[in-house]
Amino acid sequence: MTVFIIFILVGIALFYFGRKQENRLMRIFGISLFALGLLLLIAKWVGWISSEDGINVQTTNVQKRTIVQTVSASGKIQPEVEVKISPDVSGEIVQLYIMEGDQVEKGDLLLKIKPDTYQSMLERSQAALNTSKSALAKAKAQLIESEANFNRNKSLYDNGTISKSEFEKIQASYTVAQLNVEDGEYAVSSAQASLREAQENLNKTNIYAPIGGTISRLNVELGERVVGTAQMAGTELLRLANLNRMEVAVEVNENDINSVSLGDTALIEVDAFLGEKYKGLVSEIANSANVTGSSADQVTNFEVKVRIIDSVRFRPGMTATVDIQSERAKDVLSLPIQAVTTRKDTAGGDDKLECVFEVQGATVKMLVVKTGIQDDEYIQILSGVSDSMSVVKGPYSAVSRLLNDGSFIVNDESSSSKGSGISFSVSSN
Repeated sequence: MTVFIIFILVGIALFYFGRKQENRLMRIFGISLFALGLLLLIAKWVGWISSEDGINVQTTNVQKRTIVQTVSASGKIQPEVEVKISPDVSGEIVQLYIMEGDQVEKGDLLLKIKPDTYQSMLERSQAALNTSKSALAKAKAQLIESEANFNRNKSLYDNGTISKSEFEKIQASYTVAQLNVEDGEYAVSSAQASLREAQENLNKTNIYAPIGGTISRLNVELGERVVGTAQMAGTELLRLANLNRMEVAVEVNENDINSVSLGDTALIEVDAFLGEKYKGLVSEIANSANVTGSSADQVTNFEVKVRIIDSVRFRPGMTATVDIQSERAKDVLSLPIQAVTTRKDTAGGDDKLECVFEVQGATVKMLVVKTGIQDDEYIQILSGVSDSMSVVKGPYSAVSRLLNDGSFIVNDESSSSKGSGISFSVSSN
């Protein structure tokens, strides 16, 4: 509007000065400028010209690409196999044959716990066994004597030589002798069991390597006292791991866990090796979730283990980021993610439709599309567009809010009107 008025005022001024100076050309130019300004002002007044300029946009073409959908998560590197070793007996460490980082083979002697107490228990158990055996032998001798006496008196009782009461007393003595032998046998069995237990406890003072590997953690020192029981884990002495087979344990959000499957490939970035990427495979997926936080800001994750394929000497506890390649689509129509937006369904309801804006000259046409998988940059378009079609990709405000079906646009990448100061456009709104 202001530009049109300026045209009119400048035309009047040129006409006045041209007439005063008798300059015919200036008068003609002034009349033309006055007429143009007046015409544009009238056209604006009746609505032939819109006050809106075209919306500045950037465009792109639909192309075929290979899209790999990834699920990203971070976690710690750990050995696939790591054994925590705790003692079954208590005592002082009197021999320590290893240091952290040492390589050991299965069956190697790692350390010794002071055996004196358990040696004494073994000797007491042996003595108790000998006592039980002696008592059993004595009971067996008494049984033989009672049995002979019983057989003798039974004949006398059958002949009526002795009374029934006397025979019953002899019979009772014979039964007691039998029971004494049984008690002796039980006592010997119990003593033998105690001896075996004492022997095992003595043997357990020597700690051997259950598997071959590396001492990944050593928690005790020579002379330190440790606690051990057969029923529960005692003091953790050390950890033994196979550092040639490592994995990354990561937490995957519940929204992404269904996209992850066993055997999925993964790319691993380790903070300690910047710029390097390593290959991996999903080896385990937890069935139970790890829930953290209160009910208001609760986070539900599932632990996923990714086996590292590359044979690099990683250390347990290193931080790593994993990109799990959950799905791959080859040679599919795709667009930059920012080119796709959502709009409310004009048919009614609360449903929102995915759409893009096709470039048709100076205007755009809204197309409803169906999307598939996506990566960090691009999204698969299943339907609604064709190959090489030109669509709007930005800016975000234009794609998400400003553009509508039929909106006038100015392509930032090709427009020559930038900086001209004046532009006229026909609006479809």
